[in-house]
Amino acid sequence: MLGVPVPPVPRACPLRRFRDEAACRVVERPRHIHRVHATAGPGLAEELREGLVERAVSPAGLEKKPVIAGATSRGDRSQKSYSADPVPDSVNGFPRPRNGYAAGMRIAITGASGNIGTALLRALDRGHEVITVARRLPDRYAEPYSWAQWRALDIGEPGADQELREVFTGADAVVHLAWAISPEWSDPSMVRTNEDGTRNVLQAVTSAGVRRLVCASSVAAYAPGPPEEKVTEDWPCSGIESSAYSRSKALLETALDVFSSRHPEVALARIRPCAVLQRLAAGEFTRWLLAPLLPPGLIGGRYLPVPLWESLRAQAVHADDVAEAIRLILDRQAVGPFNLAAEDVLHASELAQALGGTRVPTTKPVVRAVAQLSWLAGLQPLHPGWLELADQAALVDTTRARTVLGWQPRYRAAEALRDLIEGLRRGDGESSAPLASARTGLLHRARALTRGRPTHQSQA
Repeated sequence: MLGVPVPPVPRACPLRRFRDEAACRVVERPRHIHRVHATAGPGLAEELREGLVERAVSPAGLEKKPVIAGATSRGDRSQKSYSADPVPDSVNGFPRPRNGYAAGMRIAITGASGNIGTALLRALDRGHEVITVARRLPDRYAEPYSWAQWRALDIGEPGADQELREVFTGADAVVHLAWAISPEWSDPSMVRTNEDGTRNVLQAVTSAGVRRLVCASSVAAYAPGPPEEKVTEDWPCSGIESSAYSRSKALLETALDVFSSRHPEVALARIRPCAVLQRLAAGEFTRWLLAPLLPPGLIGGRYLPVPLWESLRAQAVHADDVAEAIRLILDRQAVGPFNLAAEDVLHASELAQALGGTRVPTTKPVVRAVAQLSWLAGLQPLHPGWLELADQAALVDTTRARTVLGWQPRYRAAEALRDLIEGLRRGDGESSAPLASARTGLLHRARALTRGRPTHQSQA
């Protein structure tokens, strides 16, 4: 029909794109989902592969059950519970995927070319059918991007909900990871991607009839936490006022609460990871973390001075461990929020040691003043709001993820940080725009110094 031979397609993995090696071009299959019933004969199976018959299998008998979402007051934690443990036939009133227990699912992912999205593509079983959305497409012949189907789309554009509906139609689950990062609260790109984009995604999920949604939030959504005490998922999600990133994540939590109350038929899970690190995200971190005056090669140097205040505490988690948590959520059809962090908490001296340097004792007001002046002068891209977030962010307890999902992170926080540091030193990156290796030559650093106060956005 298409003028080229169509290779056999296994039932568990309905491919809609293949490469014609002779012509060296990509041939797009019809966008409709093709699933073969177990009782279908070989003739129907062949017709489905050839695109002659378009048949979508819709879920039947879906039971509606409210999803508990939102946050209680600090003194009312015991009144909230999240029942998401797997049971033999159903979970929380929702049937298992129609192709069997987490086998051969159709999964749509936004922001799949970013930090968490790239790790998720590495973690997912190739038996799934994965269609991904990104504003800037990666090298689709490079791993781990080659096996997914890609759609170039800015989720924040007007009318994007209609295009997203086409992508989401027939999906067993949607994983929403796309997010913009900017130091300016009113930055148009951040507002468009985060607020308008999330609104478009949620509208498309309901209009396409998707029954399962996993959304990436953050521990940054939490109100400031008590020192040295870890908080659970019912801690208030009111954010940290001085951090634009924290406030945007708090707004996301509110939007998800409203969505959950209005659409109880959608099984909603949200992850709240702390700092997500991996070696291949070094390019992204270099662009919005390192000053032009600081060559990456100095990171890890024996005599690098690291000014940090004594009370600083931080958590971290490896991107591969976050991806594993999402995979488990999809497999076990869990709902509700999940804190994600490695077990160990990093103190100021440990952070300096991981950077390969020596901590220079100082106070937070001094560090903030220096950061404010250097940021206003355009000498470094790290907005002072990130320091406030680092200082006030709640430390999180991950008991729920470990018990409900069986999640066991492979990396300690110190190991995840060392992995990133090694990537910063080597200039590592991925073959996607958000994770591409940063340009760190002398000419590029000199140009960066002339650009004044920086802003930065990424859809990841």
